Amino acid sequence: MSRAVATVISVVWNRAARRPRLPLRLVLTAVVAALLSGIAALGVGLIAGGGSGGPLPGIDSGPVLQVAGAVLAAVGVTAVVAIAGVAIDRRRLADFGLHLDRDWWLDCAFGAALGLALITGVFLVGVGAAWFRVTGLVVTAAGASAVGLAAGYLVLFAAVSVAEELAVRGYLLTNLAEGLRVGPVGGSVALGGAVLATSALFGLLHAGNPSATAASTATIGLAGLFLAAGYALTGELAIPLGLHFTWNYAQGVLFGFPVSGLRLGVAVVETRETGPDLVTGGPFGPEAGLLGVAAILVGTAAIALWVRWRTGAPGPAAAVWTPDLRWRSPEE
Repeated sequence: MSRAVATVISVVWNRAARRPRLPLRLVLTAVVAALLSGIAALGVGLIAGGGSGGPLPGIDSGPVLQVAGAVLAAVGVTAVVAIAGVAIDRRRLADFGLHLDRDWWLDCAFGAALGLALITGVFLVGVGAAWFRVTGLVVTAAGASAVGLAAGYLVLFAAVSVAEELAVRGYLLTNLAEGLRVGPVGGSVALGGAVLATSALFGLLHAGNPSATAASTATIGLAGLFLAAGYALTGELAIPLGLHFTWNYAQGVLFGFPVSGLRLGVAVVETRETGPDLVTGGPFGPEAGLLGVAAILVGTAAIALWVRWRTGAPGPAAAVWTPDLRWRSPEE
């Protein structure tokens, strides 16, 4: 093989690791995602049509499609990451933050409790300051079942949390943290760059939501930093998964706030924003207001304190930027 050919190959192939370099890994993963998305779209179409061109008999297809779409998205993302991990990254699914041992579940429970506590705090402060007003209890859209909707959204938000955290933090952040370690760039610096990049992307992914503004996109980006903190400090998705799930569920179902601009049609405690949008977030929800920003900052500090208590010395987790590659040859 000529030196020129070898040089060209080395641009896209890491010979020492026996896998594609970062840009090609991301392109190949996108191809896998596109293929599986097509299959998922067919599945949603079948559910929507009930196999006969109409809605499922006796079932309101709206909520069913929402939940089914979220579950299919979570299954699809998991499949993409598993396939890409094995065939492209040379890693296992668990290596993207899913080592489901006792400590993982303890951290997940902490994240879930934190998300619930923070949104409850936003509600209590807002009501106490007359920025929110309680307008009803156990309120649903006309003709809808409160129990059915609450249960459906429980599944939906769990699925959304898995899909978004595994894709944005587990797979993309991990790959960027690995790939940005070039030349003198150390692991911590690469991790910082990966956290900033994926958090900006997280904000942009919500820029098309109802009532989204430049301010809401920026604050969702800040929320991306918040969610990334638990992963960056532990190398596991336990904290961000639990946090993401209960933060959304408490906002939308427990307190009736918009969830990133989306109204759910069910609320245990229905609230109305009466304070300034700068504080409450207005029609986009608390995430776009100063109350949400304060909750994010308090939550980030709580994560750091939790990890310090659990490990004794919080700091960036080297596992995020140091891949434990599988199937090494004997000489590796």
